[in-house]
Amino acid sequence: MAYNPFSLEGKTILITGASSGIGRGIAVECSKIGAKLVISGRNEKRLQDTLSQLQGEGHLALQADLSTQEGVDALVEQCPPINGFVPCAGIPKMQSVKHINRKDLEEIVWINQEVPIILTTELLKKKKLQKKSSIVFIASLSGIFVANMGESIYSTTKAAISGFAKGAALELAAQGTRVNTICPGLVPTSILEMSNEMFSEDQLMESTKGKYPLRRLGKPEDMAYAAIYLLSDASDWVTGINMKVDGGYSLL
Repeated sequence: MAYNPFSLEGKTILITGASSGIGRGIAVECSKIGAKLVISGRNEKRLQDTLSQLQGEGHLALQADLSTQEGVDALVEQCPPINGFVPCAGIPKMQSVKHINRKDLEEIVWINQEVPIILTTELLKKKKLQKKSSIVFIASLSGIFVANMGESIYSTTKAAISGFAKGAALELAAQGTRVNTICPGLVPTSILEMSNEMFSEDQLMESTKGKYPLRRLGKPEDMAYAAIYLLSDASDWVTGINMKVDGGYSLL
């Protein structure tokens, strides 16, 4: 077999939120390049759909409801030793500042911010995350590079993840573990989730026209290829970065 520094052969990768969207895309593409996957999601049927699309053998699907501490604890306990971790479960809710309420704030902070941090901590404590591993958080352009209408609380959680990743990158460098984030532009799989009382799907699509120099929106595969780089030995000297994958959106 030809030398390939991007190969994930011999690596076991945990991906949460793998039952759809970016999480599913990353899982499928990682399997194509040799990884064994541990995939997690709340919806058992959709999780099994993802499992059926994975290439290779030895993959594991763990149904888990990460909206509860019990679900987080159960996932950690069931998880085998891993070499990579990509937490993709998230809520891309849009809400204007004057309509923010405590219930919505607590929900999005828990799922987008606290769960990835707690999972990372517990995987380390339980010695599930091996030395010289790679952690890849899914952050966002919002809150780190740009601001968008209606994304204040969403941006807050993603900026917090970026800050955590930098601190974790420093602390875990001694054991050879790297920590980075991917900051996606708009990926259409998330549009229906983001469309609530504030904006319709058509309004969201219309608002994006002309904002991407590469003339298209993102695909789950775009995020997957970035994740593969950060999970592989090709990025062995890369830690603590926010990688923009946005079709040039942040240039304008």
